[in-house]
Amino acid sequence: MTAVAKIGTEYILFGAAGLISLVAFGLLILVPAVGSFGRTWEKLTAIFVSVFVLIALVAIGVAIGIAIVYFWDDITQLF
Repeated sequence: MTAVAKIGTEYILFGAAGLISLVAFGLLILVPAVGSFGRTWEKLTAIFVSVFVLIALVAIGVAIGIAIVYFWDDITQLF
């Protein structure tokens, strides 16, 4: 068996989705943000703020996911 055959399909799909998301972030967020400024320090600041917002949104998503998993029994009792 090759090493790729041992990896589950879901890991390949989640990895591909993550890669596509990062490429989309770079092309749709970072490139226009950096292109909007002329000075080097402005470009670096735009990169920093964009990456900071990305990390904050990912952290919020992970926190919501953890809360759903943790409180799943209570959530299903509501319905």
